[in-house]
Amino acid sequence: MEELTNVCFECGAMANRLPVIGEEVHDLSFAVFHKNTIKEDVKISDYRGKWLVLFFYPADFTFVCPTELEELAENYTAFQERNTEIVSVSTDTAFVHKAWHDTSPAISKVTYPMAADPTGEIARYFGVYIEDEGLALRGTFIIDPDGKLAAYEVHNNDIGRNVQELLRKIEAAQFVREHDGMVCPANWKPGDDALKPGVDLVGKI
Repeated sequence: MEELTNVCFECGAMANRLPVIGEEVHDLSFAVFHKNTIKEDVKISDYRGKWLVLFFYPADFTFVCPTELEELAENYTAFQERNTEIVSVSTDTAFVHKAWHDTSPAISKVTYPMAADPTGEIARYFGVYIEDEGLALRGTFIIDPDGKLAAYEVHNNDIGRNVQELLRKIEAAQFVREHDGMVCPANWKPGDDALKPGVDLVGKI
C-alpha cells in the first residue's frame, strides 16, 4: 500500500498528516509581519508559557479570510487577557501581509503576528497544506503552554470559523488544565458546572 504520509526532511517531521493531541509540536520557525515590522526566525518555542493559536487561512487579498482575521482582531484583547497569543498563518510572504495590512480596512485592525509560510512547511506539518493549490485549509490549532497540541479543527475553505467558539475552547482547555480530573460538558462556559468523571455518574447523565 502506498504510504500516505511524507517525511519533511528539513524539519525532521512527518508531513501531510494531522499532529496528535497531546503531542509536543515541532519547534518550527517562520517570519512574521507584526506591528509594521517584519521579523525573521520566530519560533513556536518563543510562545512557551502562553497558550498559542495557529490560525491557518488560504490567502491574503481574498474574501472569507479578512472577515475571520478581522473578527480575531476585534477579540484579540480577550485572548491576551487569557494568556493566549494569536498567530495567523498563510502561504503568503511577510511582504504580502504588509501590503494587505496597508490596504485593507479589515486587516488594518490586525495587531497580532501574521506568519509567512511560502514554502508550505508549517501547513504540511499540521496537515492542512493543499498540494495542488499551494494554499492552506482553514485549520485552527491550540497549543498549550508546554508546547503540546490541545485541540484543533479544520474547515473546507468555503466555511468561515467562529471566533467566540475558539475563545470558549481556550477557556475550557485552561479550566481542565487547572482543575485536574474535571471535564467540561457540551457548551461549557466559565461559571458553568463542570463534571468529575466517576462510577457514580454512569447512567445518570
